Amino acid sequence: MKIALISEHASPLALAGGVDTGGQNIYVAHVARQLQRAGHQVDVFTRRDRALLPPISLMDGIRVVHVPAGPPTQLPKEKLLPHMGEFASFVVDFCSREAQPYDVVHANFFMSGIAGLAAKDALRVPLVMTFHALGRVRRLHQGASDGFPDERFAIEDEIVRRADCVIAECPADESDLIEHYRAEPKRIAVVACGFDPEEFAPVERREARRHVGWPRDEFAVLQLGRLVRRKGIDNVVQSIAALQAGYGVKARLYIVGGDADTPNELATPEIARLRGVAHRYGIEDRVVFVGRRERAALRYYYSAADVFVTTPWYEPFGITPLEAMACATPVIGADVGGIRHSVRHGETGWLVPARDPHALAARLHALYADPEQARAMGKAGRARAEAYFTWRRIGLELEEIYARLVGSRAAPSSRRRADADSESAAAQSLRVVGSM
Repeated sequence: MKIALISEHASPLALAGGVDTGGQNIYVAHVARQLQRAGHQVDVFTRRDRALLPPISLMDGIRVVHVPAGPPTQLPKEKLLPHMGEFASFVVDFCSREAQPYDVVHANFFMSGIAGLAAKDALRVPLVMTFHALGRVRRLHQGASDGFPDERFAIEDEIVRRADCVIAECPADESDLIEHYRAEPKRIAVVACGFDPEEFAPVERREARRHVGWPRDEFAVLQLGRLVRRKGIDNVVQSIAALQAGYGVKARLYIVGGDADTPNELATPEIARLRGVAHRYGIEDRVVFVGRRERAALRYYYSAADVFVTTPWYEPFGITPLEAMACATPVIGADVGGIRHSVRHGETGWLVPARDPHALAARLHALYADPEQARAMGKAGRARAEAYFTWRRIGLELEEIYARLVGSRAAPSSRRRADADSESAAAQSLRVVGSM
């Protein structure tokens, strides 16, 4: 198949960890690679956000098309909607001029869905949609701090109504699509996110700590990912203070991420806010901002930590818990969204309320007091990640969906029954992911 992946603000070439670079960038990059390795031709369309970018870049045999839409500079994704008409027009024109037509379009995020619908109509190809976040659900959690306009809701409504398949990343995402968007359950497929076993695997803790320069014997807590308010990192900072005040344990919190390799409050304003929280609780010396790190280095940080913690208010899926589990590190995560799906409470780690630093501190103390349990949870997390959440598995599931949609459009009537049987089997297989 020839496949168009659309990801308007999240380029697969970008370094994850910044305000607008995170799980979606990783998702698109790995899905594209898996599909290309399976023998498909894959193009990724993303907005041109730097003046010196070429029209097309190559990534492991994949074409990354830099779409001219708006000024060629980095803009917050909340400011991109006015440029999406231009983005969609370019995508349709580019695709229409290709000698080999596209078989399927897979749009990522609601603004990419605008281009996806345009391509669906102009090229007469099926549209697969992954939202990565839902506007109405985001508004429930973020209120006035949500920077997207209300027109996002109507755009999402139309995409849900017209897409041939909507990918939910976890059962909670599926429920939100049905409850808030009246999505038809039969057109939803539950397909999770994943990790790459070649990228994330356990490193012996002493070696990992030597590699990242951490003290050998301290109790180390890791927070890694985008540094934005909704990730609830202030809750983790407060839990370190509660752990010290309530249990006498002096843990050190390492925060990896941001828009610069060296922690910079100008490049990443959230660092200044979090430093203020640490100062108010008197634990400035227990909170270390590491800065952004290359993907190849992250396995050492996950492996060096005694526990990985993530307590966002809202998380459609969350890739970092999977990466930590793949490195055999126990995870304490907020009982929300995809984290509720990936972390098995009491087995691979624990789920806690999103805004309860004392509940988090109690779980941190439990791992501190029982290293054997921590090791057992890490081992169980590694097994679960390998069994259910590799990018190879995710790529195969998406490939089945694409093939089913393409086949249903192209197959002659004599093949309809066989395609229907295949569709039923594929749907049943996909539902297994939702029941894990």
